Amino acid sequence: GEAALPEGASALVHVDERAVASCVLSDEAREAGVIISTLAQVANEQPELVREFIDGGGSLPEDDAFAHVARAFYSLGLFVHVPAGVELERPIVLRWSAGAPGFGLISRTIVTLGANAHASIYEEQIASDEAATKAGARADSIWWGTTEVELGDGATLDFSAEQDFGPATAAFVARQAKVGRDATMNWAVASVGSRLYRSRLENLMVGRGANVSQVEIGFGDGSQLFDLTSYTRHLAEDGTSDLLSKGVYTDKARGYIKGLIDIPYEGRGTDSFLGEFSMILERTARSVTIPSLEIDQPDCRRAMHSSSVGPIDETQVFYLMSRGLSEDE
Repeated sequence: GEAALPEGASALVHVDERAVASCVLSDEAREAGVIISTLAQVANEQPELVREFIDGGGSLPEDDAFAHVARAFYSLGLFVHVPAGVELERPIVLRWSAGAPGFGLISRTIVTLGANAHASIYEEQIASDEAATKAGARADSIWWGTTEVELGDGATLDFSAEQDFGPATAAFVARQAKVGRDATMNWAVASVGSRLYRSRLENLMVGRGANVSQVEIGFGDGSQLFDLTSYTRHLAEDGTSDLLSKGVYTDKARGYIKGLIDIPYEGRGTDSFLGEFSMILERTARSVTIPSLEIDQPDCRRAMHSSSVGPIDETQVFYLMSRGLSEDE
């Protein structure tokens, strides 16, 4: 369907509950050969673009059962392709509205960039008009999806996402990026909504000089539960990864943050950092951070991790109160 293109966007796809409500491209994107459509339509009209994603499972973590549930049972898929050498100055907007009680959506999103292409994507996950506004004892709707990214040599993708589903929705997402030679993948993901949110983000550094920057943040209150996991595997030389996960939790919220940097023998010259930090605002909230390193290559520029879980420092609270703020503020 046609809809007004948001100001400053190259394209918009809006999926409302279980169907595509609108899909519109700017003239700039269309003339550059950018393809944004459903996976079913592309498979029918240009099957060579999606065959490897449909026939094989390599675009998702092989040991993640949640991801392969989406691959096996998805009812709706989106496909985004930016040809080699194309640079989109304005972002592509992917909007998901979900939360109708008693319903769920299982989906896949596939993104491919040709060599030396540049694009940015903003994914917005929000409560639909039919979504429940109050949380019950358990979730009454499900959103289950993937983001499968493949970057050609020298390509750059800036991917930002905001998850703000309603308080009665359970959300499961698996994201994986294959990063080619001298390509750059930038992730920025924030989660504030849903009753239960389970996320796995995996980076496969398959080309020499691949670069990944990743920031994932969760804000939880009430009885929300966040399960955030990331894996970065340096499968080629001279890769760089800077990975940061943070959580802020209050009331009875729970946050579990786990991460792994894997540097096999092929990963000579790797420079990698993994940081995981949680802030607890009330005694009833809980969080765990578990960063890990697996290193089989001694010749690394850097391989380190850091983590912490704790309340706001009392001396900082005292300082702010001395400047006129109340303890609640």
